[in-house]
Amino acid sequence: MSRIRAAVLGSPIEHSLSPVLHRAAYQELGLDDWSYDRFEIDEAALPEFVAGLGPEWAGLSLTMPLKRAIIPLLDGISDTAASVETVNTVVFTEDGRRLGDNTDIPGIVAALHERGVEKVPSAAILGAGATASSALAALARICSGEVTAYVRSAARADEMRQWGERLGVPVRTADWSEAAAALSAPLLIATTPAGTTDALAASVPAGPGTLFDVLYDPWPTALAAAWSRQGGQVVGGLDLLVHQAVLQVELMTGRTPGPLAAMRAAGERALTAR
Repeated sequence: MSRIRAAVLGSPIEHSLSPVLHRAAYQELGLDDWSYDRFEIDEAALPEFVAGLGPEWAGLSLTMPLKRAIIPLLDGISDTAASVETVNTVVFTEDGRRLGDNTDIPGIVAALHERGVEKVPSAAILGAGATASSALAALARICSGEVTAYVRSAARADEMRQWGERLGVPVRTADWSEAAAALSAPLLIATTPAGTTDALAASVPAGPGTLFDVLYDPWPTALAAAWSRQGGQVVGGLDLLVHQAVLQVELMTGRTPGPLAAMRAAGERALTAR
């Protein structure tokens, strides 16, 4: 039996939970002829790797630093991906085309909806990288007012304001030294690397709103733990990872709805084992 292949690419990639989630989905869906692997691929190696993929390939998941580097290698991208110039999913069609999409944006929205966050009057974002732009695109769907982005440089501030203009979201930027003010927002999305927000944990007020921290390992972050202690709602990186992966499985396999519960359980087991 010939196998249908998919994989996640990135650098570093060893920590990725994507194989655990996608394999759990295949098992739940009875897709015994599907496999999902991971490959350590940087930007320099990406063109050769993609060019060498055969007809047995159904799709790819992309993590950093490849979410923008993949775009010139594709035959087209979705409007969602184009809105932030970021692709985390590639689907190979039967006629040989490579199509890019972004499941991070609807994944963020779905994870928030799952916790009852449908609309917010304002929001804050910590950070200004590719994940922050996806977060801003998600907020364009659920935030009725201003988004404040806390960043470390004037260049990053300019980038976030430009993304806001492009996405139709009013964005105000503030220096990272003022980041404690973000803790009072109805919805705070933290998109920074591990350890970056630890110093803010001591400043979390009583009864905060909702924190969406995109990290999942280590978990909980110091900020997420402090947020929970103060009675606030926390949405974690595993929530995002599962919701975006469900959408990837649906795009690659054509099977809907995706097995979210089985994928979440597999991810939780894997994190516990670490």
